Amino acid sequence: MTAPFDRAHTDDLMGYLTASPSPYHAVANAAERLEKSGFRRVSETAAWDGTPGGRYVQRGGALIAWFVPESATPATGFRIIGAHTDSPNLRVKPVPDTGRAGWKQIAVEIYGGTLLNTWLDRDLGVSGRLALRNGEAALVNADRPLLRVPQLAVHLDRGVNEGLKLDRQQHMTPIWGIGTPREGELVEFLAAEAGVAPGDVLGFDLMAHSVEPPAYLGRDRELVAGPRMDNLLSVHAATAALTAAAAAGDLGHIPVLAAFDHEENGSTSDTGAHGPLLGRVLQRSVAARGGDYEDRARALAGSFCLSSDTGHAVHPNYAERHDPTHRPMAGGGPILKTNVNQRYATDGTGRAVFAAACERAGVPWQTFVSNNAVPCGTTIGPITAARHGIATVDIGVAILSMHSARELCAATDPFHLANAMTAFLLP
Repeated sequence: MTAPFDRAHTDDLMGYLTASPSPYHAVANAAERLEKSGFRRVSETAAWDGTPGGRYVQRGGALIAWFVPESATPATGFRIIGAHTDSPNLRVKPVPDTGRAGWKQIAVEIYGGTLLNTWLDRDLGVSGRLALRNGEAALVNADRPLLRVPQLAVHLDRGVNEGLKLDRQQHMTPIWGIGTPREGELVEFLAAEAGVAPGDVLGFDLMAHSVEPPAYLGRDRELVAGPRMDNLLSVHAATAALTAAAAAGDLGHIPVLAAFDHEENGSTSDTGAHGPLLGRVLQRSVAARGGDYEDRARALAGSFCLSSDTGHAVHPNYAERHDPTHRPMAGGGPILKTNVNQRYATDGTGRAVFAAACERAGVPWQTFVSNNAVPCGTTIGPITAARHGIATVDIGVAILSMHSARELCAATDPFHLANAMTAFLLP
């Protein structure tokens, strides 16, 4: 029997998307939810204890959280949900203040596999973090119309409807004012927004974001449109699942949330899935409970990971781009993503684990396989499997407009994903 749809979960997701315009905000908001559920932050430079309870490590745009049950031994295995906090967008260059022809502009660099045209003629805010003189960082979120990448009028490009070609350097620089650009103007503005002195800002990691809030679509409000669903939808669901598992009490394993940064550009960073962060956290968790190398090896061998990211729903206008026998539909529940060339980490054993979790949760599920003529994407799943030797399965929610500034999914699917994740983490 399928679990009834609770719109409150999707309402909460929409609030989380709005409040999380950057990976740093996404992590801060997830950490706040964990704190309210009794988790406490631990420093990577401090000694850790092995007492039961919830803990998390926060580094930049990444967060690793875990709950140690009363019955955990040094060799207790982990049940991990992996996701990522970053989304394709426009990121501010180190010397941002530029312009010409009487316009003030902000220099940006293209981050990830962005659908460039979706950023045209859209009201944009600026968010991210400011690195301060004292070694701390201040989050900043100017969540109102500040920037705009104006498209060339059709009168000056008569062939635009036969094929839009955008030069990343020439055509994607947003405007934000009139006049002569002045060095330091953007930093001064954002420092005031963050309540810090401009002279204390020695660095920054900033990006543009669409200020249009998420919204229900359709006559029956059965669709949701919003920014950064790839992949904050998974981070939000996994946070809810972890807190639910922690509230359930004693478990036969240690539930973990691993929310990485930089998935959209290859995961190779100190906060990406290719980095050592997850492995160190798992190793230190074992050691804090008195474990040695043997215990760690046993714990990892007995672990399992759900790598959760968005996937492709069948596009009604391009149905031929999809595999004819695997047709993920919006509203059909979470998708299991497979690829025999290990672009996804799923195998038959993983499929069984995921299917059993969905069955326990009363959640429908479906399968995604790429059309053989269309190159397959990838996720953090194969990285996690190869780097840590942990059995992994790739899952997610079927969406349209992936990598757009504004994506689309069924209103029911985030709720079903969270339920499936919770069942995976519970005994």
